[in-house]
Amino acid sequence: MSPPNTLLRRLDDAGVTVLTLDDPSSRNSLSEAMLSALAAELASVERDEQVRCLVLAAEGPVFSSGHHLKEMQAHRADEDGGTGYLADLLGRCAGVMESLPRLRVPVIAAVEGFATAAGCQLVASCDLVVAGSAARFCTPGVNLGMFCSTPAVAVSRTIAPKHAMEMLLTAGVFDAATAARFGLVNHVVPENQALPEAFSLARRIADRSAEAIAFGKPAFYEQLAQPLDEAYALASQVMVRNFVADEAKLGIGAFLEKRDVQWR
Repeated sequence: MSPPNTLLRRLDDAGVTVLTLDDPSSRNSLSEAMLSALAAELASVERDEQVRCLVLAAEGPVFSSGHHLKEMQAHRADEDGGTGYLADLLGRCAGVMESLPRLRVPVIAAVEGFATAAGCQLVASCDLVVAGSAARFCTPGVNLGMFCSTPAVAVSRTIAPKHAMEMLLTAGVFDAATAARFGLVNHVVPENQALPEAFSLARRIADRSAEAIAFGKPAFYEQLAQPLDEAYALASQVMVRNFVADEAKLGIGAFLEKRDVQWR
C-alpha cells in the first residue's frame, strides 16, 4: 500500500532532517500506512549522505497512541481470527523499530503529549529523547487484556528492568520527570519546546564527525548485547578501523596542531 504523504512530513535543514508524524485524527497511531511511510522515509534518510542527524516529532496533543486498534480488531473476522494479519503487522513494526538504532545517523525523539504502547516503543527505540514537561508515557496493554510485549522489547533495553516492569504491570501514566528518572528521557524542557531543543541538540551532533558517528553508533548497540571480553574485542576492532579512517586523521592532526577542524 502506498501511504498518503500527508501522514509524515519531512523537513531538511543544514544536515538535520525532521520527520513529523501528522495523523492527529488517529492520534498518530502506527497504522499500516504510517508504518509504511516511516519505513520508506527511514530508508531514504539512510541513503541520503546530506543527513547528519534525524529528529522524530509529532503533530497534535499525542506523540503516538501506538497500534491502530480498529485496524487490528477488524481482522478478527479473518478465517484465522486475525493471527496471520497481526504477525505480519508486528513484523513490519519491529522492522521500523529495529531500523532506528541501526540507522547510520543519530535519532532524537521530540515528544510532546502522550506516547503510549507502541508509541512509547517508538520513543524508546530512538537514540536520544527530549520531552516537553507535559509529555506522558504509558504501556497500557494490561488495561485491555493484552500485555505490551513488543513495546517491552525497546523499553526494557532502555530503562532498568524493574522500572520497565512497573510501567508494563501497572499501565500507569508516567510524567516526563519520572521518565527522565527512569532513563527513558534525556532532557525535559518547557511544554512546546521539545522540538526546538531536539533540533538544537541535532545541530550540535551534526557539527561532529559523521564518519566517527557512523563507526561508533552501530558498535555501541552491538557491544551492549555481548559479554565484557567480546565487547572490548569488538570495540577495539572498531577503534582500529576508525583510527585509520580519513576524519580521524584530520581530527587528531588538527587537535595536536591546535587548529580548528572542518568536517566533510
